[in-house]
Amino acid sequence: MSSSSNQLDKKSQAWSALFSEPMSELVQRYTASVDFDRRLWKADIAGSLAHAEMLAAQGVIAAGDLADIRRGMAQITAEIEAGSFEWKLALEDVHLNIEARLTQLVGDAGKRLHTGRSRNDQVATDVRLWLRDEIDGLSTLLAELQRALVELADKNAEVILPGFTHLQVAQPVSFGHHLLAYVEMFARDAERLADVRRRTNHLPLGSAALAGTSYPLDRERVAKTLGMEGVCQNSLDAVSDRDFAIEFTAAASLCMIHVSRFSEELVLWMSQNFGFIDLADRFCTGSSIMPQKKNPDVPELARGKTGRVVGHLMGLLTLMKGQPLAYNKDNQEDKEPLFDTVDTLRDTLRIFAELVGGIVVKPEAMERAARRGYATATDLADYLVKKGLPFRDAHEAVAHAVKVAIQQGVDLAELPLATLQTFHPAIGADVAEVLTLRGSLDARKVLGGTAPQQVRAQVARHRARLA
Repeated sequence: MSSSSNQLDKKSQAWSALFSEPMSELVQRYTASVDFDRRLWKADIAGSLAHAEMLAAQGVIAAGDLADIRRGMAQITAEIEAGSFEWKLALEDVHLNIEARLTQLVGDAGKRLHTGRSRNDQVATDVRLWLRDEIDGLSTLLAELQRALVELADKNAEVILPGFTHLQVAQPVSFGHHLLAYVEMFARDAERLADVRRRTNHLPLGSAALAGTSYPLDRERVAKTLGMEGVCQNSLDAVSDRDFAIEFTAAASLCMIHVSRFSEELVLWMSQNFGFIDLADRFCTGSSIMPQKKNPDVPELARGKTGRVVGHLMGLLTLMKGQPLAYNKDNQEDKEPLFDTVDTLRDTLRIFAELVGGIVVKPEAMERAARRGYATATDLADYLVKKGLPFRDAHEAVAHAVKVAIQQGVDLAELPLATLQTFHPAIGADVAEVLTLRGSLDARKVLGGTAPQQVRAQVARHRARLA
């Protein structure tokens, strides 16, 4: 680095004149954030331009300065997009790197840009702007994943799957109904992201270091220019608040947990012990030693990445727990976990939307499994209740019937009518329809139930919602 470049870098550090010796190289590396916060550059430039326009409108800087700032920022944008912008570790972060280059390009106008603001409110604004746009992209991906699940559910509304509790066969359900349970989860995730976006989309800029500023700033104008819903009302809170980052990471953690639950089922369903589905080859890998293996690596890795995102949430909560007002350098540590959470969730949602479209369903295997678990036992109990028995008595009678069926190695539907009547004389020939898997499925027509007609009604509702 040349001496002139060193001088420029030193001048760009507003605090440097106070110090009698330069920062050590080790401390410089330890405290710098430019290696990871440079991804905020678009938000930084957008915030700076909105701030400069407001300063000019308020008469704080001249119109000529605004024109120079715009021209300089346009060149910086072009340089960054072309990959020719020189990011300097000595300038610590994205903000000082851009400001130093701007000053190099347009002189004093670049130095005037920082009037009425601090890096404290600047970085808080940048992160909010960046996260707001990322949430918009994630919301789009969540919608795509939901649509993929809805389409798969519609195709499999009539397919019978053994529903489980405690991973024991419980009752037959529509496979489409089962898939729509995840649509409900991801719909709630989308609602949470929208809620986080609303609280994120408020402007800290103009709070300066912590106490506001004596310049006649029009903060509402800047917020409007940036498409933000309002301004942060307390300068101390504005520069130190990271609730929005924690809230986002909490919402992302819940979304990843939903992905992880789905992943666990995909892994189980694809195993030979279940054999309910197959995943497209492009989402799986083989074994380096066992040539017969087809491993569901994508769902397995998603389970693992869920722990990573939840870990980021714990890290951010711990980061903030002991901080006094207002801004502290600790807050530099918010960005890497936040950035990685966004990246992980984005990649996961994108790949799962495609993965769902490649699921091959094996209805015969699902139905065979449902038959093995006496899945219509509750239907027989309900049948007896409709004949006048109290439910507890009906439950006990059916338990005896199941015990006999287990001893004989047959399904309830395979027990002779005469045998069934020994458990209660109210059982008639019409019980045969009750004991079929299809009859059990079709009978559950209550709103939110698993009957195919209800599944299709829910498919229509989700399609309309996601249109």
